[in-house]
Amino acid sequence: QVQLVESGGGLVQPGGSLRLSCAASGSIDRFYTMGWYRQAPGKERELVARFRSSGFAQYVDSMKGRFTISRDNAKNTVYLQMSSLKPEDTAVYYCNARNAMNDDYWGQGTQVTVSS
Repeated sequence: QVQLVESGGGLVQPGGSLRLSCAASGSIDRFYTMGWYRQAPGKERELVARFRSSGFAQYVDSMKGRFTISRDNAKNTVYLQMSSLKPEDTAVYYCNARNAMNDDYWGQGTQVTVSS
């Protein structure tokens, strides 16, 4: 059973920074892709950033230059460093993992609120 646990969300002022963590129950090397999605109130869930199995990091254009995805294989953890946060970044952020069989796994989500 795959377990993904997000942490690091909270309330931050515009222009501030947060680092989200996603801890997996086992090696993250077994996943074909692994990364982050978010869902704002009244909107559909959208991709933020992800790693391909090759190690290539893929970002949505609106996140480039502000968000950075990284990982620590020894800790079975993927991170999302968020800087220059804007109110429109307010959302529930979800960790996602996909295996070679295209099975999707999701964490419970962590709330990020950007407000002054």
